Amino acid sequence: QVRLVESGGGLVQAGGSLRLSCADSGRTFSRFLMVMGWFRQAPGKEREFVASINWSGGVSAYADSVKGRFTSSRDNTKNTVYLQMSSLKPEETALYYCAADENGVRGPQGPDYWGQGTQVTVSS
Repeated sequence: QVRLVESGGGLVQAGGSLRLSCADSGRTFSRFLMVMGWFRQAPGKEREFVASINWSGGVSAYADSVKGRFTSSRDNTKNTVYLQMSSLKPEETALYYCAADENGVRGPQGPDYWGQGTQVTVSS
């Protein structure tokens, strides 16, 4: 079973940086089949895709709104994926979720596995 635990959220000023982590504490044999994703949901808004990365090749994808500012990475030895966020904006205040799915994270039904979320608050 996949168990995703996010950390690294917090309060940061506009223009600042944060690094989120997502640790998979579940079974390991299928990890390399997984695509890992980051999503966020602001109050009163729908959850939106932010970034993704696959375990096997480290290929990343990003929402247009974060390209050039956010970077996803993974550390296979620590079973952890990261989202480095820079030049943060107040409108990016949201609950950030880690997700995983063997078939990708952007399908119509959404990823199979989700973490509990970590709050990111960007002050102006």
